[in-house]
Amino acid sequence: MSHKINQNGTGLSHIGHSGEAQMVDVSLKESSKRTAIASCRVILDKVVFEMVAANQMRKGDVLTVAKIAGISGAKHTSNLIPLCHNITLSNVRVDLRLNPKNLSVDIEGEAVSTGKTGVEMEAMTAVAIAGLTVYDMCKAASKHIQITDIQLESKTRGKSGDWSRHK
Repeated sequence: MSHKINQNGTGLSHIGHSGEAQMVDVSLKESSKRTAIASCRVILDKVVFEMVAANQMRKGDVLTVAKIAGISGAKHTSNLIPLCHNITLSNVRVDLRLNPKNLSVDIEGEAVSTGKTGVEMEAMTAVAIAGLTVYDMCKAASKHIQITDIQLESKTRGKSGDWSRHK
């Protein structure tokens, strides 16, 4: 069975001939260096923002724990998302920045791999898990926390080529 995009006329590579979910066969693809950057925002209230900034949350250093959780999340993407390939990551970067203007923690994650499939989901998982970790560590202090704007910012290589949200 061929696993080409549009094989069933839908343009969805994870859907087989009879509409069933399937993992995409990447065995014939060439390996190349691939990168992806994703972002996320966690909006806090003023009191919680100040507690995070002063490293006074009861559960510990929110930004450090969330960074480590995001890196770990990227490494576990294929265990969390059923049709994602298990890939070898060359690098994962997760940066968390306090944004006093929005009372938020702004998160950026980057995943890098040399392989046959992209790393968009690993970058997205990294920021989502980091955001959920911020939420978990702050939820006792406020129920008004929002995780927003989980999105791909850019990617390189692959069948669709390079892409950037800001182009």
